[in-house]
Amino acid sequence: MLRLNPRQRDVLIEKMPDVANLAAGRRFSVNSLTERPFSVALAVAGVAGWIACWTFTLVLAGRNDR
Repeated sequence: MLRLNPRQRDVLIEKMPDVANLAAGRRFSVNSLTERPFSVALAVAGVAGWIACWTFTLVLAGRNDR
């Protein structure tokens, strides 16, 4: 298991939502900028990745072992 010091945890908690938003935004922009038809599977993957990043952030922020 990855062990983070309090500062590393704070930085990760601060930046992970940005990563989630970039991942979801990239997924939807790729769908809209290509000539391929809209892919529901890729859209669902983007939303799932966004939810996973936010869940990870909330779980990490809720830990009390500082």
